Amino acid sequence: MLNIESKELEGYKFIDLFAGIGGFHLALNSFGADCVFASEWDKEAKATYSENFGITVNGDITQIDETLIPHHDIICGGFPCQAFSVSGKQLGFEDTRGTLFFDIVRIAKYHKPKVLFLENVRNLYRHDKGKTFDIILKTLDEIGYNVYYEILNTSNYGLPQNRERVYIIAFRKDIDSKAFEFPRKLNEVVCIEDILEENSSGKIIERDDIHIYKNLDTQTNVFESVKTNKPIQIGIVNKGGQGERIYHSKGHAITLSAYGGGVGAKTGLYLIDGKIRKLSPRECARLQGFPDSYKINPKLTQAYKQFGNSVSVNVLQHIIQNIVTILKNT
Repeated sequence: MLNIESKELEGYKFIDLFAGIGGFHLALNSFGADCVFASEWDKEAKATYSENFGITVNGDITQIDETLIPHHDIICGGFPCQAFSVSGKQLGFEDTRGTLFFDIVRIAKYHKPKVLFLENVRNLYRHDKGKTFDIILKTLDEIGYNVYYEILNTSNYGLPQNRERVYIIAFRKDIDSKAFEFPRKLNEVVCIEDILEENSSGKIIERDDIHIYKNLDTQTNVFESVKTNKPIQIGIVNKGGQGERIYHSKGHAITLSAYGGGVGAKTGLYLIDGKIRKLSPRECARLQGFPDSYKINPKLTQAYKQFGNSVSVNVLQHIIQNIVTILKNT
C-alpha cells in the first residue's frame, strides 16, 4: 500500500459493493474518502471487513432497495461476472437484468454519484466475443456516464504479483473528464524477496518429484540479465500442471487465486532460502498491497481465498490519484 495520507477526497462519500475484505476501502480511505455503506454476501469476508474497519457490512445487494442506501459520491466494487443472459441482443440496460452488474446500475441510476470505479478479471473484456463488455459500456452511457477502461497489471505498480485486471472508471457526464488517463507503468523493479516475512508460515514442500531445471543463483552474470518484473519459472513438481510450477524469489509471484488445485494452490511455489514453499497469508496480503496492520482471517483456507479474491490496493491508489485530478477541476 502506498504511504498516502491525502485529504484530497475529504468530504467525499463512497459505497463499497461486492466489498470482499476491503481493498477499495483501504485505497479510497487513504485519500480521505468516507465509506457510508458496504455490501458483501460472503459471511467470512464480511467478518474480516468488519474486524478491520468497524463497519457493519450489509448482505446480498440484490435484496437491498437502492432508496435505502445513503447518498454517496463514488461507487466502487469488483463485481462478479456471470454470463449476461441475452448478451447477443445488445439491448444495453435491459441486457443487464439478472446480473449483478444490474445492481450497480440501478443504484447509480437512482443516486447519480460522480464516479463509478469498477474492477474485474481480464477475461471480462473478451467474454462472449466482446459483447458483454459492449453491453456494460452501452449501459453506463445510457444512464449518464462517460466511461474509460484499461487492462493493468499489478506487476507494473510496485507490487511483485503478475495480476492483470480490467479497470472501469465512469464519470457523470456533467463532469469534464476528457483529460482522464490511466496511470503509466512505474520504472520500479520489485521482487518476491521484498515482501517476505521472517519465520514465514508458508508451507514447505518436500517431495521426491521436485525438478529444478534452472539454477539462477549459480549464473552470476546471467541472472542480472533475466531479472524482471515477471515470474521466473525455474522448476516443477510432478508433471508441472496448475499449482505445480516453481518460481524464483527474485522474480514476481503468479496471480493469487481463491481456488485452484495442485501442491502450490492459491499462491504458487517458490524457491526461498534453498527451500520450496508456498507463500504465507501475510505475504499474500503484502502482494495485494494490504498493510501489516491489516487483521487477517484466522482460518487459513479463508485467508488465502480472501486475498485471492481481493484487489491490488496500490493499483487502485494510482488510479485514484488520476481521478482526483479530474474531480479537483469540477
